[in-house]
Amino acid sequence: MRPCSTVMHLLLRCMRGCGRHSRSRMPRRLRRPLSYIKLIFNSLYFNSLTNSEVVMDSILEPVFWTVEVVTRWFGMVFVFLVVALTSSVIFIAYFCLLPLVLQTYSPGWIMWHICYGHWIIVMIAFHYYKATSTPPGYPPKMKNDIPFVSVCKKCIIPKPARSHHCGICKTCILKMDHHCPWLNNCVGHYNHRYFFSFCLYLTMGCMYCSISGRNLFIDAYNAIDQFRHMEAEKQGVPVTGIGLLIGIVPSEGVAGKEVSQPPYTYKDRMIHKSIIYMWVLTSTVSVALGALTLWHAILITRGETSIERHINNKEAKRLAKRGKVYRNPFSYGKLNNWKVFFGVEKRSHWLTRILLPSGHTPYGDGLTWDIYPLKKDMMPV
Repeated sequence: MRPCSTVMHLLLRCMRGCGRHSRSRMPRRLRRPLSYIKLIFNSLYFNSLTNSEVVMDSILEPVFWTVEVVTRWFGMVFVFLVVALTSSVIFIAYFCLLPLVLQTYSPGWIMWHICYGHWIIVMIAFHYYKATSTPPGYPPKMKNDIPFVSVCKKCIIPKPARSHHCGICKTCILKMDHHCPWLNNCVGHYNHRYFFSFCLYLTMGCMYCSISGRNLFIDAYNAIDQFRHMEAEKQGVPVTGIGLLIGIVPSEGVAGKEVSQPPYTYKDRMIHKSIIYMWVLTSTVSVALGALTLWHAILITRGETSIERHINNKEAKRLAKRGKVYRNPFSYGKLNNWKVFFGVEKRSHWLTRILLPSGHTPYGDGLTWDIYPLKKDMMPV
């Protein structure tokens, strides 16, 4: 680190020299960014414990600051996008797909689609509202006797176990997982279950629309494609023998007989385009959000958050060099981790607290994690 420190000293000396000569001529609005840059360079070698991670964090600090500001500004825009896109799919399902279902499907399938569709809509709307409106949980700022593991360098308050500082919310969060821009809220101790349930049910809803609407998407795409070919014929584009192969021009029409084509109205075109839009959107979201939901399911099974996954990996590597094995102190076993996460205490809770909307609070207060009774199996399976 000595050559690095020498270079940094020379750089700072040049900046100080330039600053002294140009301070009187420099506009006031440029002094603060320059002071911020000087502070970053000073932080690169603030003590002998500086390592490569501290240097990289200091170099990338402007990038982190930019992301935090942009996310904070566009938080409500992301929420509006979620509500608007979800509402558009529901609108298309009610006014375009439901009439087709009622006309073509058997009574049993009609009942299935109506019940499942309305159940998934209720679950998505409930959990999204709760995830956005429920505070994630904050550590107390007044003096107390609650055990803590460190002191936040930005809040200057004691941090309990599993708590981390959010630069966007500008406060510490209990059992912080991450800051979600689509919620405009942090995912923490009190709304983690709502966030995961929203992701799970939205993925299920998108997969349902994508699978059940596949044939409708193919029919709509073929109808629009056929109409384009018909329009091209009306404009004087010559039709070759390939028209017979793809079924655009019937053989009777070639023989000289006039064939009346059903009118392709503006309403038909909008319905077909809406079906294509819905299928593409739901298929894309089901793949992307499904991967995110699967990742969070793996983390829940291991009893850790997204931030703790990174910390635990570093700790496991550090102990592996010493010939030791790291064990997550907040994991109570795969099944018990899910019971703790969903708040399942008896068999009926699998229905009332998971498959139905439930506003029950999670275990504990997020300040202490000595849940000893949960180390045993909470209920026979």
